[in-house]
Amino acid sequence: MRGGDARKLTVVLRKADGDEVEIVDSGGAAFKAMLVVESGRVRARLTEALAPPAVEALQIVLAQAIPKASKMDYVVEKATELGVARIIPVLTERTAGTFARAGKTERWRRLARSAAQQCGRRDVPEIDEASTWDEFCAQLATFDRTLIPWELAEPVPLRDRLPGLLAGVRSAAIAIGPEGGFSHAEVERGTDSGAVTISLGRRILRTETAGLVVCGILRYATGDL
Repeated sequence: MRGGDARKLTVVLRKADGDEVEIVDSGGAAFKAMLVVESGRVRARLTEALAPPAVEALQIVLAQAIPKASKMDYVVEKATELGVARIIPVLTERTAGTFARAGKTERWRRLARSAAQQCGRRDVPEIDEASTWDEFCAQLATFDRTLIPWELAEPVPLRDRLPGLLAGVRSAAIAIGPEGGFSHAEVERGTDSGAVTISLGRRILRTETAGLVVCGILRYATGDL
């Protein structure tokens, strides 16, 4: 390899000829490799295939109402670090600003790939094309459990609710509202489709914070943190 990737290895990461690295191919298979650095060019000589990682106890899907400005970039990066399997950008009644489909989804996919590399994750989360809230609700049957953090949910601590909500669950979707929150009608459509509302306590979290908090809590609750 040459150019940016070679520079990142030799200048940013300060890797030298003979150093051992881990290589992950497009299918998620990982290998130990030895670097060969010569004349500004970097090659990797594969030395050993690595065992696949353990399967996550809980597959998490984050359905995120698209926030303003570049906040979705932050959500994608951090959700990738937290091991989210799939991210669904959602357009809701109160989604702020405008969303141009062309280019944005590809940008988020690039960010997810970069974040996966940075945190040592072998797989990259799927990034769906944006869905409307009704389109998202139509697919809730594909998840074992769907949680909607909502400021008007019954204020029961998650430590008391999660054992029951996660019992026997292998996949969970987290639906996060926009800056203005979900409307009552949207929450009703979600619960009618099988979702469950949960409380995140007395503090109202920002849209770019709430989903990451719940992801971290679910990771902890299922033994992955």
